[in-house]
Amino acid sequence: MVKGIFKRIGQGLLVLILIALIIYAFLPKGPRDLMEYTDFTKTVKNLLTANEFAIVAGTPWASQAGYDVLLRGGSACDAAVASLLTLNVTHGEASSFPGVAPTMYFNAQTGEVKSYIGAGTAPAAATIEKFKERGFETVPELDIWSQLIPASPDVIIGLLTECGTMSFSELAQPAIDIAREGFPAHAIMLRNLDFSPIERIGFAILLPENTQVFLRGEWWRPLYLHDRMIFPDLANTLEDIANAEQQALTNGATREEALLAVRDYFYKGPIAEKIAAFHEEEGGLITYEDLATYTGGWEEPIVGHYGEYTLYSNGTWSQGIMESLILQTLEGIDLQSMGHNSPQYIHTVTQAIDLAMADRDAYIGDPAFVDVPLDILLSKEYADSRRAAMTESAFASLPTPGLLTPPSSGLTPNLFSGLSPMQTLLTLTDFSIGQDTSQIVVVDAQGNAVVITPSDFPKTPMIPDTGLNLGNRMNQFRLDPNHVGSLEPGKRPRITPHALIIFKNDQFYMALSTPGGDMQAQALTQVFLNMYIFGMDVEQAVSAPRFYTTAWPSSFAPHESFPAHIRLEADLYATAAEGLSTLGYTPEEDPKWDKDFGAVGAIVIGEDGELLAGADPREETTALGK
Repeated sequence: MVKGIFKRIGQGLLVLILIALIIYAFLPKGPRDLMEYTDFTKTVKNLLTANEFAIVAGTPWASQAGYDVLLRGGSACDAAVASLLTLNVTHGEASSFPGVAPTMYFNAQTGEVKSYIGAGTAPAAATIEKFKERGFETVPELDIWSQLIPASPDVIIGLLTECGTMSFSELAQPAIDIAREGFPAHAIMLRNLDFSPIERIGFAILLPENTQVFLRGEWWRPLYLHDRMIFPDLANTLEDIANAEQQALTNGATREEALLAVRDYFYKGPIAEKIAAFHEEEGGLITYEDLATYTGGWEEPIVGHYGEYTLYSNGTWSQGIMESLILQTLEGIDLQSMGHNSPQYIHTVTQAIDLAMADRDAYIGDPAFVDVPLDILLSKEYADSRRAAMTESAFASLPTPGLLTPPSSGLTPNLFSGLSPMQTLLTLTDFSIGQDTSQIVVVDAQGNAVVITPSDFPKTPMIPDTGLNLGNRMNQFRLDPNHVGSLEPGKRPRITPHALIIFKNDQFYMALSTPGGDMQAQALTQVFLNMYIFGMDVEQAVSAPRFYTTAWPSSFAPHESFPAHIRLEADLYATAAEGLSTLGYTPEEDPKWDKDFGAVGAIVIGEDGELLAGADPREETTALGK
């Protein structure tokens, strides 16, 4: 009797599976609407020379939007905002509106360099205890609890108030148009969203709104290269925000008051209400009060020195200190005699990177919560001590942070202790959704510069009917109360995105940015050294093959670590892998011009005052100028 029941159940399941397979077989799976397009990813790009202004951004549409603003006489801030919003559409799976947007600004008239705080805060209800109660050892990726308070709308209004000349409505229009009319799925977007059928089913079950936005709700249909991508909900949201500005102006508001109306529409108006209602419905953490009280703001940048160069970057809520720590450790070492990308050169630079990573993870955190000893970390004496800690072969285990005097200003260095079985399982079962960032670098006709490194991926539930992706940036917190990056209500995680401005002999010289997570500082350092030590122009410098140490725990949960492992792009693997093996490394080969190695955008002031722009061949990064 029982056997008969189970047999009938089994037969019924087989019939259902067969019916599902038949239905699946007849569902449309081809491209919807292929568009004409020539990809820029993994293609040779030429050095751009301009006399008036230049822009480099993560997609050609974002570069064009900023370029058009500059042609109309807009400022670097205007162009950066237009480019950012268009990037949020055309590369929104990696750099979403309204995610993080670390920003640097150089005012050519005053000579001042400023940083804008471009990372949101943890909700007031976010505590380590709550996450532990749900069984989490690290902040989860595919969960509404990993959403940070949005930052980029605040950044946009901060830029336009400080140095903009045009309205939000004007600058948002290119993004609105392209979100409605569509654009071809480019190679990087395809790689970020190229799921197997099983993964698409999982995507649809776990994140149905995201599936609706990026796959038009059709989990059975894969994304095709150059297929038309449209985001009507995001277009409507941006248009609603723009209308709030126009309504304020109609009612007699000043430009500044109208910009505040734009900000209020997001943080205190209809959008805040939608976000808060969704979180309440889904058991999330963000409340209306979290949004209404959010602030970013301008801050003094991190300042480091290397020879005749001065480096400016975002505060310790980012990893902006990294380039300064790396380069100050390398100062005085004869890198040129080692030969470009020789095993000895790679080893030496990697040692400096690993030591800087140790200090980053021990001492760098949100300055509103952490007393970061910048005066010690950025001192010549400290760099000397870290240089002395370098070894002749690879660090066999993770290097320790430097010992500060006074001891850590109250901080306790926290070393990684390995993955739990649950964390290991998560790394094996997770699938990629986005996992990148992008970049914008602008220099206008007056010599002002803006650098933005926008990011955030659709790995958490999107807000229904808005096109808004709040990302999963809480993932960069630690659920360890003794860690400098521990989760606390109102705190900012120490995020990987950051922007960089470099002076030479006290004059503005270079602005640059890149995606790449923990690779970001490594890529920017290598590009700088390619130019400073080996005399490359900026395009040669961003195109040269790169190396990537993965020794230190990833900034992203579950924070896996691979001591002595080093990833090499194919050209470099062929020439350096054997030598690095003899130095104690475990080399891993990656494809040539792989996106995991960053995608640097950079603009340099040439000796004759010309603007020289480099766009990385690893992604769709595009340079335009006049």
